[in-house]
Amino acid sequence: MIRSATRKTHRLVLATATAASLTGGLLTLATGPATAATPAKYADDFNGDGYRDYAVGDGGSVTVTYGTATGPGTVVKTFSQRSAGIPGTAGDAGGYGDGFGDSLANADFNRDGYADLAVGDHSEKVGTKVAAGAVTIVWGSSSGLGSSATRLSVTTHSYYGFGDSLATGDFNGDGKADLAVADSTGTTYIYRGGFAKSGTTGKVTKHVPSPSVADILEPTALVAGKVTKDKATDLYVLGQGYKNDKMTQAAWFLRGGTTVKSGKFTTYNASSPDYSPTGVIADFDKNGYGDLAVSDTPYNKGAGAVVVLRGGASGPTTNYRLAQSTSGVATAATKNDGFGYALSAGDTNRDGYPDLAVGVPEEKVGSVMYAGGVHVLRGGKKGLTGTGSQWFTRTTAGVPGSATQYSMFGLYVRLRDLDRDGDADLLISDNNTPSVLLRGGTTGITTDAATEPDLRANFPQ
Repeated sequence: MIRSATRKTHRLVLATATAASLTGGLLTLATGPATAATPAKYADDFNGDGYRDYAVGDGGSVTVTYGTATGPGTVVKTFSQRSAGIPGTAGDAGGYGDGFGDSLANADFNRDGYADLAVGDHSEKVGTKVAAGAVTIVWGSSSGLGSSATRLSVTTHSYYGFGDSLATGDFNGDGKADLAVADSTGTTYIYRGGFAKSGTTGKVTKHVPSPSVADILEPTALVAGKVTKDKATDLYVLGQGYKNDKMTQAAWFLRGGTTVKSGKFTTYNASSPDYSPTGVIADFDKNGYGDLAVSDTPYNKGAGAVVVLRGGASGPTTNYRLAQSTSGVATAATKNDGFGYALSAGDTNRDGYPDLAVGVPEEKVGSVMYAGGVHVLRGGKKGLTGTGSQWFTRTTAGVPGSATQYSMFGLYVRLRDLDRDGDADLLISDNNTPSVLLRGGTTGITTDAATEPDLRANFPQ
C-alpha cells in the first residue's frame, strides 16, 4: 500500500494545544494573570482582524496564510526554529527528522484578543534526551504569528515524544481554553487555562487507561469536541490498544467537567492497527449529542471505513460503520483504497446537519492507479448515510487538472466556510499538485467556479 511520507507530519489534528512545566508526576502550576482584553472571536484569528487564518506545518516549519473578508488572502508568512523569537533547535536530531509543526492547534491561550498557535515537535532533543519532545506556543499579535514564542518545559525522557498529538477545548467548563497533550508512551496530559507567556498554566492532570480497560494505549491522535450536553469540552484519545498481548484500534473517551473522568473504551478494529488515525466530532443527527467519526483505513484489506460513535448523555453509545460498500456511496470498495484517510465535517447544503468529507487517496480512477478522490456523505435524522452522497476526482466535470498516478487526490480535506456565505466549502489537496476549492451551496458541493488556491487542506479544524 502506498503511504505518503507526510502522513505523520500532517495528521489531522482537531483542536488546539499548549503546555506547561512539569517536574515529574502530577504538578499544579501557578495560574498566570488574566488580561483585560476580550478573547479572540475565532480560535485561529492570529492577527485579530476578525478573519480566520490558516496554519500548516511542513516538516520543520509552519506557514500561515492570513484570511480576508472573502477567504484566504495573499499574505503568507513562514517561520521555523531558525526564526528570531522561536526557541529550540531546527534540523534532524538523532536521525528522527525535524518534527516542528507535525502537530498544530490554536486558541487564544492568554486571552489578549489574538489567537495563538501551539506547535508540537515530538522529535525535539531536550538537553541530552533524544526525541523527548516539546511544545511551543507562538503568540498572536497585531502582526500575526512568528516573532514571540514560549517553550513550555517538561521533565520527560528520551523517545517519549511529548507533543506527539495536541487538542484544545474548555475541558472544565470555566470559559478558558485548556490544552490536551499526548506523548508516544500512553499518557495524555490536560492543562487548564489560563496560560501566560511566562509558561505558567492552571492545574495539570495526567490520564492513562486503567489496566482493566487496556494493558496500554499508545495515543496517535486527540479529538476534542462537545459530546454530552454539558458546557465542558470532551476528548477522545485515539490509538493502538493492547489487551492480553493483542493489538486493537481503539477510541478512549474522557468526559470533560470539573474533574475530567475516564469513560468508555471502544475497540473498532480488533485485527489491524492504524498508526495515524484521524477523527472529527459533529452532531450528524442533530440530537444534541456530538458523534465521533473516526477512520478505520485497515478495514477490509485496506479498502477502509469510517466508524461513527454516537454521542449520549454520558459519552459514546452505539456505533455504525460506513464504507464504499454502503448503499448510495459511489465507487466500489477495493483493496487498499484508504477510505477514511482524511476526514472533515461541515454543513455543505445549509440544511442544519453536518456532513462529512472522506478522503480516499489511493482510489483507482479509471485506469489511473492511486489517483484518489473525495466522498461527501450527508448528515440527517439517522446520522450519516450514503443517501445523496457526492464523489469528486480530478476527472469530475468542473474540477481542474487531471487524474495522475500517485497524486493521491484527497490526501487532505477540509470543510470550512472559506467564502463566508453560510455553507461549508470543500478544500482538497494531494501529494504534489495545487489544491482544489469547491464551493458549497443549497444543493451541496458544486464544481461551478472551482479554483486552485495555494493553501493545503490540513490546517487545524
